[in-house]
Amino acid sequence: MSSSSNDVLTPLAASSDRNTALVLAGGNALGAYHAGAYEVLHERGIKPDWVVGASMGAVTAAIVVGNAPEDRVAKLRQFWDEATQHTSLSVTDLLKPRQIYNGMHAMLTLAWGRPNIFQHRLPGLWSALPWVPNDVALFDHSPLLGTLNQLVDFDRLNSGETRLTVACVDVETGEEVYFDTAHQIVRAEHILASTAILPAFPPVEVDGRLLCDIGFTNNLPLDPLFATEPTRDLVCIALDLFGLQAPRPKSLDAVLERANDLIFASAARRAIAGLQREYVLRQQLEPDGPKVTLLHLVYQSGADQLAAKSFDFSPSSIRDRWMAGSRDMTRGSDWLARHIPSGQRFVYERP
Repeated sequence: MSSSSNDVLTPLAASSDRNTALVLAGGNALGAYHAGAYEVLHERGIKPDWVVGASMGAVTAAIVVGNAPEDRVAKLRQFWDEATQHTSLSVTDLLKPRQIYNGMHAMLTLAWGRPNIFQHRLPGLWSALPWVPNDVALFDHSPLLGTLNQLVDFDRLNSGETRLTVACVDVETGEEVYFDTAHQIVRAEHILASTAILPAFPPVEVDGRLLCDIGFTNNLPLDPLFATEPTRDLVCIALDLFGLQAPRPKSLDAVLERANDLIFASAARRAIAGLQREYVLRQQLEPDGPKVTLLHLVYQSGADQLAAKSFDFSPSSIRDRWMAGSRDMTRGSDWLARHIPSGQRFVYERP
């Protein structure tokens, strides 16, 4: 079958008997992958009914849900253009120079912050010294509030046209907390709380609860979609920013990157395995019940990426991640177009 845009449009955009959900993981600067992937969805006329986001995934989700469809890609480009660490440096495609280039940009970000996302706070890191007052974070991410209010129409976001769920964790109890436009008003501070990865950014108090980024416990929050059994067929497109698979590490930095990836990616594996077990039972009890198709796309970091990749806002890295998202979503949506539904109630695909 041809993999043209029209082929993809039919199963996802023109059906009234299924829902389409988009789940976006956290990953700070890696989140440009989400923007590239969403651009393909937009070009192919695929409009999610429900978007779930964590951390930078929540920021992306808010920009998507909080804008008219024709404005979403432009707003995503504006966000990432402002987030990019523009420098006059140039770099070859050779591995070592590119690693140095990426590392320098990560250091620049840590030194100066990103004006539309975060800045330094005092005392911050200096609070580690014995004679300096205590602090709870290294950076202040309150600038993100202004960015969100500039790029997101919160009236539209809460209108119910597209459902939005934002994932956080209660710092005191460890409980996962979800803010959902189907049940409440979602504000910019809810998005800010979802991005508060400890100890980089301070937790955010919302309605009496101290909240932070869900990344350490559930970076790809599939759970809200399955808190109750879907009543209609569901196509879920899940975009992960950290992968479980990688070559054997050959340097200390590669070991640190690998440890980071395993921390952020492992919860998704357990969640998907749980869904597979659950739907084996559902298949036996009710074989003709609503079906779930889970397309899992995972950003694969190149060899030039370092352990500090989440803080690498270099123009080349942002461009490469956007392109990777576009490439992977093209391949994934082509698979969805070719996929012939079977009698299985749960189908998992990772192209």
